[in-house]
Amino acid sequence: MNIEIFAICEAATDHQGKINILGTFDLIHGRALPVVHPHCAVAVRLRFPKSEEGEHMIKINLIDEDGKPVVPPFETKGNVRFGDIPRTSIAVNMILNLQGLKFASFGEYAVDLSVDGRHAASLPLTVSKLPEKK
Repeated sequence: MNIEIFAICEAATDHQGKINILGTFDLIHGRALPVVHPHCAVAVRLRFPKSEEGEHMIKINLIDEDGKPVVPPFETKGNVRFGDIPRTSIAVNMILNLQGLKFASFGEYAVDLSVDGRHAASLPLTVSKLPEKK
């Protein structure tokens, strides 16, 4: 399995197997705590070779600096099927939309991706206090 796309973004869609991403980021500013980000998404595109056809468990977890979840982990089963089209690999798209994401403190966070119980990748996300205007 290869990770082709793994991004935090303002919005994402999947239309007929084509993933569309708008506004990737890794920094959120806030004036006061809690910092609430109104809407964002995590976009994932995984490519599986023919030898990995079948069911795969995919998990996305947003954690704070201490490894504690910010929201409950998202887990789903992806069913990789090649069908009748002769191909050596196939991509699976997944979009996780997050509404009203609340951060209790400023600092470093991470979005972790696991496939079949193994850590596959992490994305850093910094929540920073907006500097005071002078």
